[in-house]
Amino acid sequence: METLETIRVRRSVRSFSDKEITDEIIDKLMHAAMASPSAVDRRPWFYYVIKDEETKQKVIDNMQFGKYKSPVIIIPCINELKTIPFAKELAALDLASSTENILLAATDLGLGSVWCAIYPNKSHIKAIQKALNMPLSRTPFSAIYLGYPSENDKGKIKDKYDESKIKII
Repeated sequence: METLETIRVRRSVRSFSDKEITDEIIDKLMHAAMASPSAVDRRPWFYYVIKDEETKQKVIDNMQFGKYKSPVIIIPCINELKTIPFAKELAALDLASSTENILLAATDLGLGSVWCAIYPNKSHIKAIQKALNMPLSRTPFSAIYLGYPSENDKGKIKDKYDESKIKII
């Protein structure tokens, strides 16, 4: 798929088939994630790729939103040990960029995906840290549910372009 076409057709998928995602595809997604830009090239990320059913259920149970059953859940985290000391908030931008790379790569590979926020809500962060027994130096940023779209979720592509939100000067 061409880049602009992948961007245009990417959408949130919330219902997945049981078809397994191969380790080869997960490797491609992680390469895409880590190819994203990062402030001062700090790359303050760490990823939990969850395939285990019991662990996925722990995540689902601790999410306020995003209680979807999918073959894989990826939890991108801010690695606090790699942030810029005087500008820690930039790490969230790095993780947003990395997350978008995962979503676009998933679309390109024929997967469906949906991104559900964890950060910056402190209670959600603590709940996921506890559920996954994370060190405090890892701040969960989001939950990305991944899988092949189910027959029930063959959604229509929306054209989200809105010329009224542009001013050329």
